Amino acid sequence: MTRTGSGHPRHSRPGDGQDSRRRRPPPKGRSPRRRRRPPVARTATANGLPSGPRGHWFLVAAGLLVVAAALTLDGYATGVVGETRPGPPAGFASAESAEVRRGGPVVNVTGDRPTSVRLPGRTVALTFNDGPDPEWTPQVLDVLARHGAKATFFVVGSKVARHPDLARRIVAEGHELGNHTYSHADLTAVPGWRLRLESSLTQRALAGATGLHTTLARPPHSPAPPAVTDLQWAAMKELAAEGHLVVLTDLDAEDWSRPGTAEIVASSLPAGGEGAVVTMRDSGGDRRQTVEALDLVLERLKGEDYRAVTVTEAIGMPSAHRRAGAVDRFFGAALNLAQRASETFTGVLRWALFIAGALTLGRFGFFIVLAGVHAHRTRGGTRRRNAVGGWPSPPPVTVIVPAYNEAAGIQATLRSLVATSYRGELEILVVDDGSTDGTANLAAAPGFPGVRVIRRPNGGKPAALNTGIAQASHELLIMVDGDTVFERATIGRLVRRFADPAIGAVSGNTKVGNRRGAIGRWQHIEYVIGFNLDRRAFELLDCMATVPGAVGAFRRSALVALGGVSGDTLAEDTDLTMALCRAGWRVVYEENAVAWTEAPASLGELWRQRYRWCYGTLQAMWKHRRAVVERNPFGRRCLGYLTLFHVLLPLLAPVVDLMAIYAIAVDDPLPVVAAWAGFVLVQGLIGWYALLLDGERASALWILPLQQFVYRQLMYLVVIQSLATALLGVRLRWHGIRREGTFNEFTQAAGRSLPAGGPRRP
Repeated sequence: MTRTGSGHPRHSRPGDGQDSRRRRPPPKGRSPRRRRRPPVARTATANGLPSGPRGHWFLVAAGLLVVAAALTLDGYATGVVGETRPGPPAGFASAESAEVRRGGPVVNVTGDRPTSVRLPGRTVALTFNDGPDPEWTPQVLDVLARHGAKATFFVVGSKVARHPDLARRIVAEGHELGNHTYSHADLTAVPGWRLRLESSLTQRALAGATGLHTTLARPPHSPAPPAVTDLQWAAMKELAAEGHLVVLTDLDAEDWSRPGTAEIVASSLPAGGEGAVVTMRDSGGDRRQTVEALDLVLERLKGEDYRAVTVTEAIGMPSAHRRAGAVDRFFGAALNLAQRASETFTGVLRWALFIAGALTLGRFGFFIVLAGVHAHRTRGGTRRRNAVGGWPSPPPVTVIVPAYNEAAGIQATLRSLVATSYRGELEILVVDDGSTDGTANLAAAPGFPGVRVIRRPNGGKPAALNTGIAQASHELLIMVDGDTVFERATIGRLVRRFADPAIGAVSGNTKVGNRRGAIGRWQHIEYVIGFNLDRRAFELLDCMATVPGAVGAFRRSALVALGGVSGDTLAEDTDLTMALCRAGWRVVYEENAVAWTEAPASLGELWRQRYRWCYGTLQAMWKHRRAVVERNPFGRRCLGYLTLFHVLLPLLAPVVDLMAIYAIAVDDPLPVVAAWAGFVLVQGLIGWYALLLDGERASALWILPLQQFVYRQLMYLVVIQSLATALLGVRLRWHGIRREGTFNEFTQAAGRSLPAGGPRRP
């Protein structure tokens, strides 16, 4: 997608209904015959955008919403979104909470006053928090089965959704499930709606995994009854309103701190034959000590005639499990599936973004090395070559200028061509492609020696170029757009590369002339870094994708052998370059052959230009897709590079932005800001090197960070729009950009010649 181009409004694609020839009227007395038109693809409107409903933008928005929903669900389930931690202890003031503090660990708040129950003697209700965990929960279940003990598992809903098989195994082996919230949120630190959501989501997850609901609940970070605060008591009342019996603890093993197996055993054994609710954890880290301690605790309890049962069995109540309705089971299964899908999608996305970042940085590094090698070879070769390379004398050259409505800049282009320092025979052909603004008359004005104007009906840029090729008198051709000016030495520097008979085309160095505003400066940086730096590497890899229409030189015999410039795509320069490479010709880059072009001056015109470029490049890639399996490595290198870095990675760019916004909104923004700053720094260093190679001022880089907030988004939206246009079968018409006549004042002031160094230094 690296070219510049003039504004031909029509494309000479055979059968596209854009022929400018008039139809003859039918003979008098005979009605015109109506012929059925064959179905054709939808065309685009005059501004270059597809006609009809833009459904693909709806699909893009829907896709981003799906990504946002997946990130949010995964973040909520893993505690990134809405994560809470235990707050500072609250006061002990209310009479109700005081009554709970004096009671037992199983609290019923359904009546007017709270009641609680203590476990009978020689009875232990083993409870496990924070699971299920795929590593430790099965080991805990194995130990319980070995001792014939039953336990109550207070599960986290998001983990049930992630491991429904473990929840089913807990139930199948006769154990009991309790509600420990969906994301392990501290219920004293969340509003009432969040508490109810935590409870209901866990019930849904259980229904989807096991077909059951539970009447037991335990708030995360809950203490033994004597330490219950007023805030915890308020959360317990909310849980009771959701239909839960709240279970606290008598003995907390505090195995979360991994104090050692002996310490856990000591903390888990009731004294004096008393009954107790014992709390351990089967998730949340390394639980090896918990598993070892559980085995020892059960041995000790069995030796002291204790029974290890579920909470409801210990207090003589029916099972806590209730059969969930069909609706709850359906929505629960959907919730569990959505969470697992979001987790998988987010994981894949993170890996994809990591790989994309690594590929991008690797590309930067690889291309910097190749650009350095190319610059070193070029400097050495330039010192050994004279002005015409290996030619005994300057060969004759034909310059072809296709022009459609280029009145604003055509005379500046011609002034730069006739003022060239090239000493060989020079023929300049201006092919006026049906202009309506007097372009041909301006080109034919006195003062342009050697310029011949060819007028033809409008047929598109490829047709205009083919007319010029047919009329050219010489073997070496140079093509230049009507909005571009050459430096004095440009023609000679292009021609000297053809001393090598293997070279079929030479790409010049296109620079942005109108770079005063932010849009112009951004394009200037893009041309130097993204276009001209890449071309240095492409020459060494023999995979040049595009000789730009603004400044390119060709062998006429090579073009004739290909049948001329094809009108099959909107990127005729890319199509032609790929065809030359496939035919076995070398295509090289001459960085000293500088041409100054007028870039779009507004976002709308930039969009239209890049939209055409990108769409045309996709057409060219599809047209030359068979090059991938040819013996010539060009296809695999060029098409592989374009597919990866110009199609696939830009499609990930909106997701990168969305994930960055998401991370800043819900998490610590420092890593995101640091990553962004690091990426901009790398880009800045690469830009500095590229500007240094091109002889440009490094001061242009001050606007590079701002490029990430407008220009970058515009470029990846162009790729999305172009790909959607191609997939939906919309036929894009050629659409030009408005010319400002940027170079007129410079070429006039300099007496027909562009000042040395270009218009940036008038």
